[in-house]
Amino acid sequence: MTTAAASILIRGGHVIDPATGLDGRADVLLREGRVAEIGARLEAAGAWVFDADGLVVCPGFVDLHTHLREPGFEHKETIESGTLAAARGGFTTVCAMPNTDPPIDSRSVVEHVQRRAAERGRARVLVIGAVTKGRAGERLAELAELAEAGCVGFSDDGACVANAALMRNALAYASALGLPVIQHAEDPVLADGGVMHEGWVATRLGLRGQPAAAEEAIVARDIELAALTGGRLHLAHLSTAGSVALVRAAKARGIAVTAEVTPHHLTLTHMAVMRAGGGEGLAYDANARVSPPLREEADVAACLAGLCDGTIDAVATDHAPHADTDKLCEFDLAAPGMTGLELALGLLLRRVHEGSLPLRTAIARLTVGPVRALRLDERPGLAGLGTLAPGAPADVTVFDPGATWVVEPRALASKGKNTPFIGWELPGRVVLTVLAGRVVHAADGGLPA
Repeated sequence: MTTAAASILIRGGHVIDPATGLDGRADVLLREGRVAEIGARLEAAGAWVFDADGLVVCPGFVDLHTHLREPGFEHKETIESGTLAAARGGFTTVCAMPNTDPPIDSRSVVEHVQRRAAERGRARVLVIGAVTKGRAGERLAELAELAEAGCVGFSDDGACVANAALMRNALAYASALGLPVIQHAEDPVLADGGVMHEGWVATRLGLRGQPAAAEEAIVARDIELAALTGGRLHLAHLSTAGSVALVRAAKARGIAVTAEVTPHHLTLTHMAVMRAGGGEGLAYDANARVSPPLREEADVAACLAGLCDGTIDAVATDHAPHADTDKLCEFDLAAPGMTGLELALGLLLRRVHEGSLPLRTAIARLTVGPVRALRLDERPGLAGLGTLAPGAPADVTVFDPGATWVVEPRALASKGKNTPFIGWELPGRVVLTVLAGRVVHAADGGLPA
């Protein structure tokens, strides 16, 4: 259930809006679904007033990489449960990835997702269409039809567009439509069925490893294809130091490339796959199986540095909910991915509290960064998305930076309880999420009348 009020006054919070440079105590007035005013000691007759003293107020978070699983895999997640998880995590906009059943490769499937989101969503759902028909990597999907239906980009998410000629054509065609191609960078030949990072942990556990070069080879290739075609390339979930260096160099050359990184690739290494087995040797944590795999400490440090210096534009959750049976099996057979929408802020705030990530940068990479990466603010009705500038959509996240909470799967709104962070104490608690002037999450249950 969501609740709307004609006006909402968020009073006395620490407002951080990287897009406008605002960073200080202020009131935020929302009216008729838009940001009306920001200032000191604002008044609004009849407005619902929320006391934000001691809290951080910022634009609603934007996730470029969310698996809502609908249609086809509703036992893992639905648009309703996934967007509820988004609202509880402070996300007001999510981009739905196309690895559904059927895949999002036609107008009818796009419209189905949009319709379900309008009926049941607690977050704005923007649709990513498939690059190739059936995500099979053999022939282009009807990209113009997908664009007309409202897709904001194209991706064969989870499946690399491995054919270089096909990727060249996709970049050229998408460029004519004004949209980016989002690549899952993983050379399938080099990856060779690897289920985790190629290194000493994989050797110790007897698991097939995937080298960093499997990602970096595709990153390097596609950067050159973007330069050749003038197309816009967005690289999903970077995980290696080499990939970060390649993107940094490409941006210096003026190539239209953007990139994202996940909270788990900023937090965990391949060591997370291996845990003590209670006196029975080593245990394998299938919740730590993700794609791309968790890498080494040097890769984590490089991704964090790239996030701080702007090489990496956005934090994206790669929220990948799975049923218990998808993870309670041999590691090699486990489905890759972990739930992420409700944990993203807390994982980033761990880095903030340790001093390796400025709070303002973290918020920027959750708000204006992803919006600019895919140019979402150029979509009809979304001018100002990712900011609190007057006239922008009234999407607001309010969180308590000093509160802590413990990750308990049963308490997650997502159907996906698959996370290696079970039992972790995380900082930061989202207390209010407002989407287009509607309260979609209030931690204390106090909704406007």
